[in-house]
Amino acid sequence: MAFGINRRELQKWKRDVKNGQISFLTHYWIDERFPGCDTVTKVGCNDLNKLMDWGAQYNLHPNWIHQDEQHPHFDLFGERQASILRKEKQWDQIKKFNL
Repeated sequence: MAFGINRRELQKWKRDVKNGQISFLTHYWIDERFPGCDTVTKVGCNDLNKLMDWGAQYNLHPNWIHQDEQHPHFDLFGERQASILRKEKQWDQIKKFNL
């Protein structure tokens, strides 16, 4: 279940992903499978080659792409999430979620 985002932010992310842009969406998220992680960043793009190339620079395996029909994306957690957000200069998301 996602918390900490509004409809406008979600709609913008979906629109950007559908338009072939690499887009970031961070939100609070609780899942027992990932203890100690209370946020996730979804990095999406509907151009799978572009998304795979983007992920390769961060050693993200293409098999890790969530194969959503309309919004394929990587899910980033923990230190990898924070590190990539810093490298991508996603300062608003870092500040908002205290990453």
